[in-house]
Amino acid sequence: MTSPEPEGRGQIAAMRASLAQAGLAPSDVVHVNAHATSTVVGDLVEARSVRATLGDAADGVALSATKSMTGHLLGGAGALESIFTVLALHERTAPPTINVTNPDPELVLDLVRDTPRTLPEGQIAAINNSFGFGGHNVALTFTSA
Repeated sequence: MTSPEPEGRGQIAAMRASLAQAGLAPSDVVHVNAHATSTVVGDLVEARSVRATLGDAADGVALSATKSMTGHLLGGAGALESIFTVLALHERTAPPTINVTNPDPELVLDLVRDTPRTLPEGQIAAINNSFGFGGHNVALTFTSA
């Protein structure tokens, strides 16, 4: 019930649908606020899903896991993390992920660790992922002004 589908199909579909609805390409995305609950299985499935969705463009994406600072707010997590994602675009700063001393070598993304990271100027986009119990998968794409 709480484990993600191993191939991340629902997660990939949610991110692709969000990008399509926004009229954006994977190369427009510079930041992802991951669902990232600090579970080995869940985090690796999500990392692979982000990579599958963004392809080679994932190499230029800053990945944050803000639950590392807030904990999991269950039903409130998606709302709070959407606010963090909008603020990241507005402030041009990806929030850090804290308490990661030994990232899994299978994490195939650029994790923003310990200190915030500056995001590029110009029109940019960010995705906020919220994946829930029972296979609920939501991704929202936001763009800068």
